[in-house]
Amino acid sequence: MKKHLFYSLLFLPFLANAQQDLAKYVRPIIGTEKMGHTFPGATVPFGAVQLSPETDTISYEQNGKYNGDVYKYCAGYKYEDHTIVGFSHTHMSGTGHSDLGDFLVMPTQGKLQMNPGTAADPKSGFRSAFSHQNEVAEAGYYKVKLDDDNIIAEMTATNRVGMHQYTFPKSDQSHIILDLMSGIYNYPDKNVWTYVRVVNDSLVTGYRQTNGWARTRTVYFAMSFSKAFKAYGQKNYDKKEIYHGFWGKFDQSKNFPELAGKQIRMYFDFNTTEQEKIKVKMAISSVSQENALENMKAEIPGWDFEQVKKQAKADWNKELNKIVVNTSEDDKVNFYTAMYHAFINPTTYNDVNGQYKGNDQGVHDAKDFTNYTTFSLWDTYRALHPFFNIIQPTRNNDMVKSMIAHYDQSTLKMLPVWMEYNNDNWCMSGYHSVSVVTDAIIKGVYNGDPEAALAACIATSNHRSYEGIGYYIDKGYIPLEKSGTSVSNTLEYAYDDWCIAQLAKKLNKQDVYQEYMKRSGNWQNNFDKSTGFMRAKKADGTFQKNFDVMSTNGQGFIEGNSWNYSFFVPQDPALLIQDMGGKKKFALKLDTLFTMHLPDAFFAETEDITREGIIGGYVHGNEPAHHVVYLYNWADQPWKTQSRVRMILKMQYKSSPDGLGGNDDCGQMSAWYIFSTLGFYPVAPGSDDYSLGSPAVKSAVLQLESGKTFTVEAVNQSDKNVYVQKVLLNGKPLTALTIKHADIMNGGKLTFYMSSKPAK
Repeated sequence: MKKHLFYSLLFLPFLANAQQDLAKYVRPIIGTEKMGHTFPGATVPFGAVQLSPETDTISYEQNGKYNGDVYKYCAGYKYEDHTIVGFSHTHMSGTGHSDLGDFLVMPTQGKLQMNPGTAADPKSGFRSAFSHQNEVAEAGYYKVKLDDDNIIAEMTATNRVGMHQYTFPKSDQSHIILDLMSGIYNYPDKNVWTYVRVVNDSLVTGYRQTNGWARTRTVYFAMSFSKAFKAYGQKNYDKKEIYHGFWGKFDQSKNFPELAGKQIRMYFDFNTTEQEKIKVKMAISSVSQENALENMKAEIPGWDFEQVKKQAKADWNKELNKIVVNTSEDDKVNFYTAMYHAFINPTTYNDVNGQYKGNDQGVHDAKDFTNYTTFSLWDTYRALHPFFNIIQPTRNNDMVKSMIAHYDQSTLKMLPVWMEYNNDNWCMSGYHSVSVVTDAIIKGVYNGDPEAALAACIATSNHRSYEGIGYYIDKGYIPLEKSGTSVSNTLEYAYDDWCIAQLAKKLNKQDVYQEYMKRSGNWQNNFDKSTGFMRAKKADGTFQKNFDVMSTNGQGFIEGNSWNYSFFVPQDPALLIQDMGGKKKFALKLDTLFTMHLPDAFFAETEDITREGIIGGYVHGNEPAHHVVYLYNWADQPWKTQSRVRMILKMQYKSSPDGLGGNDDCGQMSAWYIFSTLGFYPVAPGSDDYSLGSPAVKSAVLQLESGKTFTVEAVNQSDKNVYVQKVLLNGKPLTALTIKHADIMNGGKLTFYMSSKPAK
């Protein structure tokens, strides 16, 4: 017995070292000045709760019109700001539009103030000044000193519960504000209704309904305090409410336990001793107050803040250790920050009991899967979901099941386009869920019914009333008169149709395969051979006369110009190259894209991109051209792919607060970084091929769910040695510029031999 104990104790250090502390390399506060910052605050991987500071509350509306400054607050947090207005529990990571920001909580002390005040005069309200010197942001943890109230605010989280810890000074006027009006991309009528029930002197439950980017969104909450409050109250700021019923018989402003209205802020009063800690737990649910409370009891039953924080960090380390890289310390920061961003979205949507609210507003059970939401599919089909198929296949399987469930519940019978809280907000173009579904089935990740999945893809692609699909089916393109994004829609539908064809081929549906392969060639209807560019076409079949290849407006494109979209044929680069005049001309055209100079007028048309997010005319900060640098491989000039990939990695990704060349878009920018750093990239999801580039690590070990490992080694890799001389797969030379998905999933070793000179 003692001998066994001795050997067990001897083995413990090796167990402890099995998982590295990679979370220390994560820098959560990173983004762009124009976009606000990709900063979910305290969260766990794929967590429903993202507990983060709001640095201002900018209205979406100003004088009856769109307020352009609201764009800076997509994430709620802006690094350049100097005040914090509170901490809310739901956020989006680096999106170009926004919503959420539910249940803002703010600790204060002194005279009670129920309005947030202004950034110019923070003491005029409950907001507080803060300094980045007194701010700590880590994976799963956030801490800041609120200077105006001398309060230390700390927060951490589990999947569905946010936990706050506030260290107060001595005061008989300590307060915790619960702002049920506040939200991101807020406007006066966004709150549809709010209900609050004070259960006892330390537990409050309720819900909030909003009409924003998600049109029908209800979030339920349960809020528990570690210390009983001595008093509480509320103020209703709704000036439009006409009918009040007979509730005026009660004084609802103080110590009244049942509240309802559109614009409510609450306060809870405490006496505090010096350095006294008051903790708050806020659990959320899409289904009910009871489920929110059940989530809280299941995930944080007690009040040990440090234990919850420790577990959140462990959860992050478990995910980050799925890829262990050997590279410089600076590049480790970039790599693991990208991993962190890639594992924020999509977010868990069902409760601990499996229930969730569907887009039919009914309550459903996720019996054999985790239901996810927050699908920014126009972005994430390109690299994030393909990345999940390698490193998070179980989760991606569940994500595809979530999309199919959305389709089953939909009255429109369409797969999601951009889904949040099981609402489709229909943002951006294409029907790219079919890419994610196909890619998962082609790569053996999805274990549901592939026939039903194909039927859902086909139904979505034939929904004639949606964004020009009817014209696309009838004409093979979308007339400019019918859509301001006619060209980009046609190009993206053509790629999606190619995905459907691949799925049909796998299922031996030859008639469907032939039909959709034909549709996948529709991009040619917008290709103008006389100019060599994609160009808007009118209903009469003629090309648009006032064609401006540089402009982003009025040309039929979204988030890009013709220079970037003209290369968007990921399903058939060889035919695109042929139509553009052959490999030499094509490579020269790519050279021009990466070296041209954009006039200042270009940036006047872009809300989300600055010059720092662009290399020549290549817009890395937006997604349509993310595959383009790999197209040199098809033009027999792979050394240009290699050098330009490494250039993009250095120029567009830094560990500073303004370190991204564009918004992260729910992990797409970060997934591009991860793939490209490892030396390969999925140019056309729906294919099982990855195109080779230039690895920016000395080595990397991918820990696959099967228990196998796939190792990337780059011999002689350095900032100068960016060119690949040869590649070995399991010791055998590769003759192609691609590897297969199976090559990775079977385990093994991919070895690059690097040099400072191109291998022409």
